[in-house]
Amino acid sequence: MADRTLLLALLINLETEMREMGLWEPQSPPASAFDSQVPFCYDTMNFAQWLQWVFIARFRAILEGGHPLPQNCDVAPMAEECFSKMELNSDAIVSLLRQFDQEF
Repeated sequence: MADRTLLLALLINLETEMREMGLWEPQSPPASAFDSQVPFCYDTMNFAQWLQWVFIARFRAILEGGHPLPQNCDVAPMAEECFSKMELNSDAIVSLLRQFDQEF
């Protein structure tokens, strides 16, 4: 069973890391971007946007609201793939996502 306190701490650390790397955006994508039927909203957002506006936001709401958690989570491989194309050191973000995934 996932440790909700640990998951929330990992989300906070993920947000902090994204802010420090300049990946945190002050304004959300247009509402239509959230209507995507593609995994990770890949056709309407970049991966960092999806992490911020979908993954972190939804998991934070689930955790803070005491709602049931999903059965599994496997986001780290997508992070590795997407961030490998960018010229930045994403090791900390990928590591946090691996830790998050392992809780499920």
